[in-house]
Amino acid sequence: MNRQPLAIVPARKAEPAPGLVVDRPFPGREVDFVDPWLMLDHFGPDRIEPGDKGGLNPHPHRGFETVTLIFDGAMEHHDSSGGHGFIRPGGVQWMTAGSGIVHAEYREKAFVERGGDLHGVQLWLNLPRANKRAKPGYQDLPAEIIPVVEGDRSRVRVVAGSHGGASGPAKAFTPVTLLHVSLEAGGSARIELPDGHNALAYVVSGEVAVGDTSVRARHMALLPRDGGPLGLRSSQGAELLVLAGVPIGEPVFAWGPFVMNTREEIMEAQRDYALGRMGTLPEPV
Repeated sequence: MNRQPLAIVPARKAEPAPGLVVDRPFPGREVDFVDPWLMLDHFGPDRIEPGDKGGLNPHPHRGFETVTLIFDGAMEHHDSSGGHGFIRPGGVQWMTAGSGIVHAEYREKAFVERGGDLHGVQLWLNLPRANKRAKPGYQDLPAEIIPVVEGDRSRVRVVAGSHGGASGPAKAFTPVTLLHVSLEAGGSARIELPDGHNALAYVVSGEVAVGDTSVRARHMALLPRDGGPLGLRSSQGAELLVLAGVPIGEPVFAWGPFVMNTREEIMEAQRDYALGRMGTLPEPV
């Protein structure tokens, strides 16, 4: 028997930075977070004209990890730990803020020169209390190192966790699953998810039957922790993300770019950033 959605949650508009409008299914009115996943922001596709520079200037984070997937376009990453890389179509950037990091993301120069669509998703993944002061780090995961499992007119890219005998290259502090599923018209996939993990499916484009429930683009299916495999079908084709993870079960106190366990820790993070203890990064890079 397949898992059936507990609820279908629409993404709502949010503006995490001035001028940057995203679709966000959580956190929001219906769902605060899906422990250990804290946030999902879906940006684009936005048409970038040749010569149109842009991105996010240096800003800090502490206490969690950011995971960015690019479907179209390209971005360039710099951070105060020395991390630097390019995120191109199919690639993933996995950044551990840990004890504190300052990073910036700009449109890649070659992409700016030619223009095109910019489209992707950024996720925030919580860190357990014991790892919130971990050394900051950066994993550059280009498309070519992410395994692909072919199925019934389906492709499943395994970024983290495992599926179909393949294991994802991303290293996380707690057991998590991150799958990018592409279904052709009439395609289907069967996803085995670990029992006891919180789980969700977010539809990037198209329409998908998640279990027996139809889920449209920019909607999230919140899934039960147990109940067998996840069955996915699409009559016209679709793309979606499947996320799961062991619940951390600790207090979450968030303020802007910091996610800790207490208000006092947030205040400490603010002070440390103001005093330059999270490192510095030139602006612009």
